[in-house]
Amino acid sequence: MREPPPDLFRSWFHSYEEDHEDVRVYRPDDFPFPPARGRRGMEFAPDGGFVDHPLGHGDAPGAVPGHWRLVSDRHLALSFGGARPDRELEIVRCDERVLQVRRLVQGPSASLAMPS
Repeated sequence: MREPPPDLFRSWFHSYEEDHEDVRVYRPDDFPFPPARGRRGMEFAPDGGFVDHPLGHGDAPGAVPGHWRLVSDRHLALSFGGARPDRELEIVRCDERVLQVRRLVQGPSASLAMPS
């Protein structure tokens, strides 16, 4: 099994202005984002650690710890130990400037909602 792209291991913030079709676009924290009330984010660590950063009260970022594992090439499973539903992502593109992901939907009743 291959390793995930090395540029994955950092904090990423949702650049929702760039989303297209079913792909969510994330940028590093030094990206010149336009003003927004808040931005969701996520953080990947090489040891399998993961932190989801949803918007909390007053649009302040929250932090939900979890883990990631590589299922197959460009396919990640995210787990949160019951703190929130697990999910799976396809890495569409990942380099030092951008992370593009697509949520993998399983089953006919699964929601098409994207990751936080």
